[in-house]
Amino acid sequence: MKVFSERLKELRLKKGLTQTELANMLNISQKSYSHWETQKTEPSFENLIKLADLLEVSLDWLFGRE
Repeated sequence: MKVFSERLKELRLKKGLTQTELANMLNISQKSYSHWETQKTEPSFENLIKLADLLEVSLDWLFGRE
């Protein structure tokens, strides 16, 4: 999901967070988080909800469904 990975990275940088910092907030490894931004894997539904809450956006926006 190219839109998701691009928006995820964009929001993380906008918030001034490193991959490690955001991964720690989600209680996952930095490597797992990195795989989301590089489209190697996708987060679980539970982690998607946490991401949307932490980054203060809707799931629709994260997936390009504005």
